[in-house]
Amino acid sequence: MSAIIEFKNVNKIYQSGEQQLKAMDNVNFTIERGEFVVILGPSGAGKSTLLNLLGGLDGVSSGEIIVNNNHIESFNDNQLTEYRAKNVGFIFQFYNLIPTLTAIENIELMNDVVDVKIDGLEVLDSVGLKDWANHFPAQMSGGQQQRVSIARAIAKQPAVLLCDEPTGALDTNTGVLVLNLLQDLSNNQNTTVVIVTHNALLAEAADKVIRIKNGQVESITINETPKKITDIEW
Repeated sequence: MSAIIEFKNVNKIYQSGEQQLKAMDNVNFTIERGEFVVILGPSGAGKSTLLNLLGGLDGVSSGEIIVNNNHIESFNDNQLTEYRAKNVGFIFQFYNLIPTLTAIENIELMNDVVDVKIDGLEVLDSVGLKDWANHFPAQMSGGQQQRVSIARAIAKQPAVLLCDEPTGALDTNTGVLVLNLLQDLSNNQNTTVVIVTHNALLAEAADKVIRIKNGQVESITINETPKKITDIEW
């Protein structure tokens, strides 16, 4: 395996008047290609800041972020836009689907930003929703909407899939289905999956667990025998 993500001495400071908030404090870690990684920590620990930096949604105060051999901390706005469009898939807690578009239209909208033609029906089939292609988000359950959002994220075949509490709005059984799908993407398609969560149980399924506290890496654990999502006692 080879590293696809590297944080080197990353700091992020937010200024509020005369006050400074150090959201990232000299953070260092690597993530290998195809790893299923869980970033754990309490509310306010810096998890979302880390994800925003990795996704090119925010910039560092100092340090380096290397993704696929690219120093994204030095990218300008146009380069960051291209990076987000072609290299990163985002999955959020609240789906972020366009309500006036059907499931297949939400996915094929990605054709405007990627070079490869996306077959929305094929991607929906991969998440078990082929028969729901022409339904609008309001006609679907939360779990189905989240699977559409996953389909949209993976349609462009991103190098990295970033997930911010992807099951936070789902019941346990539906959440397990969604997490199992994400684990399968890592295991079978070599997609690098990074999940930010406060749910410590998910650590049992991770290849690597990065624990964040007060903007710092508290620990990094390599799991030699990760469990299947479906084997965890939720």
